[in-house]
Amino acid sequence: GDKSMYGQLAKELASDDRQSPLQVKLSKLAGGISTFGYIGATLIALSFMFKKILIDNDFVLSSAMAYITNWQVFMHDAVTALILAIVIVVVAVPEGLPMMIAMVLSLNMRKLLGDNILVRKLIGIETSGSLNILFSDKTGTITRGQLEAVQFINGNSQAYPTFKGIPAKLASILALGVTQNSSSVRSVGENGEEQIIGGNLTERALLKFIDPKHVQTLNTKVQNIIPFNSSRKFSATQVAGDANLTLVKGAPEIILQHCRYYYDENGNQVELDDKSSLVKKIDELAGQAMRIIAIATSGEAITGDELPAELNLVGFVGMRDEIRQESVSAIRDAQMAGIQVVMITGDRRETATAIAREAGLLRGKNDVVLSSTELNEMSDEELKEILPDLRVVERALPTDKSRLVQVAQSMNLVVGMTGDGVNDAPALKRADVGFAMGSGTEIAKDAGDIVILDDNFSSISKSVLYGRTIFNSIRKFVVFQLTVNVSAILIATVGPFFGFDLPLTMIQLLWVNLVMDTLAALAFGGEAALARYMREKPKRRDESIINRDMWSSILINGIVIALFSVIFLKYPPVKEYFHSEAAFLTGFFAFFIFLNNFNKFNARTDEINLFSHILENKGFLQVVGLIFAIQIIFTYFGGEVLRTVALTGREWVFVVLLSTLIIPVDLTRKAIRDLRYGLSYRMREVSKARAEHAATKDH
Repeated sequence: GDKSMYGQLAKELASDDRQSPLQVKLSKLAGGISTFGYIGATLIALSFMFKKILIDNDFVLSSAMAYITNWQVFMHDAVTALILAIVIVVVAVPEGLPMMIAMVLSLNMRKLLGDNILVRKLIGIETSGSLNILFSDKTGTITRGQLEAVQFINGNSQAYPTFKGIPAKLASILALGVTQNSSSVRSVGENGEEQIIGGNLTERALLKFIDPKHVQTLNTKVQNIIPFNSSRKFSATQVAGDANLTLVKGAPEIILQHCRYYYDENGNQVELDDKSSLVKKIDELAGQAMRIIAIATSGEAITGDELPAELNLVGFVGMRDEIRQESVSAIRDAQMAGIQVVMITGDRRETATAIAREAGLLRGKNDVVLSSTELNEMSDEELKEILPDLRVVERALPTDKSRLVQVAQSMNLVVGMTGDGVNDAPALKRADVGFAMGSGTEIAKDAGDIVILDDNFSSISKSVLYGRTIFNSIRKFVVFQLTVNVSAILIATVGPFFGFDLPLTMIQLLWVNLVMDTLAALAFGGEAALARYMREKPKRRDESIINRDMWSSILINGIVIALFSVIFLKYPPVKEYFHSEAAFLTGFFAFFIFLNNFNKFNARTDEINLFSHILENKGFLQVVGLIFAIQIIFTYFGGEVLRTVALTGREWVFVVLLSTLIIPVDLTRKAIRDLRYGLSYRMREVSKARAEHAATKDH
């Protein structure tokens, strides 16, 4: 039941998911927006009633009391104030944000699928952009996952690059030890070609190394099996018939300890006196990034799950799994993005270290390589201290993955984990984003958030890039949306004090909400994935979604839009420019829509060049053009519902030119920001140079 291995596995897979970084950030943002909306709505309702009760009655107490006692008029205005407050709440809350997030994730999901990345849980894409640390498998992810046996070493340290070169007697024993002690089998396909099926990569590579044409056929029958286990690091099979032996294969450091004899070239047993030369040879091969498998036999029967006391060494098979060249650049990109990459492998230390160096994981003198044994001897506190420098975990067990995830998450890090086996499922489930391999088990894929169809590390780097693109797209939408909210609430709040109760009717405000919320979500949903996002540091899990530059854009542009609106409504020459009062109010409605629509270009990029990569998001231009077109149509056909009348060509030119003023305003803000940043950066560099010079001088 649930006390069994699979029962415990099921329990771990049933655990609740941790909130993603985006969910944490959006929860804080939602709370802030709600507070802002309710406070703004209350102030607007109070200011509206304050104007009706006191300002309209010239602050005369008797007139104010007369107004209040005229309950029909008072109730009409009170209901108007309440409706206005409700509309402001509707405008203030970005209802399009959930839709925008779902749409952005969906759009990028389709793009990712073209890059061999299948997204099972949409939120997993964004979470990958916030990764601080990534625990990655080696085989098939950093390497090609195509093991090939390239060398055989006998007990006398003699090397044979091919099976054909091995003496017949020794070759026959080796073939028996590989073919009978394996889950892989040879099979003939429909096209008549021989195939090797079943087992794992190691067993298939070993069986492929054996050439059946050069093997003396032996008639044997399997009597007992000890399957391979990552904790005991060997497998054994007892056979009877033409040969009555126990066949063993596994980790060389485990097998060699039990070996008393070895088979010479003629298949005779010779006492194994010098193990040091064999150990030296094994280390030499491991230093060449080879995986070493020891093959041995015994005349003793299998008892329990233990190795026989005395073994006869057949030899060692060196296997190479070439590193993916694209993985080297992908790991470098991930490291530049501030992501700590830790390779987890079942290989021995020398092999793991060689591959890690080749992949670019081991560079500094402080980089740490740990074995599973060393890892389990550490307390969680000790592991936390060493974790920032950890680069490789060798001879790893599946349980090590879950512990590493748990410890990293306790340090408030956003954790990624790759895996392909059944035992990897708990770690994939527990990680903030689990990358399951396409060649892995269905349980691993179900537990993961993202399936890497080609098992390639470069695909993981692409997931990070798209995740960061999504986060930046959400930020752009938030900047634009909150700018509209600030300006709308300011206008509605100060309006009564400037003598205009409803410069925008409630229906117009709802149209503003639709344009600036739902349609804006469509505009920002297709932003391009820019390579510069991979040079940014990961966002902290508890970091606010709105940074300092965003606040400056929201507040400055929101206040400026409100100020422009007040000038438009109160500056006499503007009103005189229109042919009627109705045309003037229609002009303001169009002006407010156009003003915010042009501000989309400001919110879309934090660069001075507003057209940077704009053609890579054609949907943005289409939505902006659609809003302009619909607004013009509404002007002519809105009638009493939208309180609009037709404008002349001269009036349209005036509205359009005036609404473009928001662009130079924000460009000025960005230029000042860049100037300040440049000065502060240069000052930091000067201070750093002075400190280095002083240190050199003191030395």
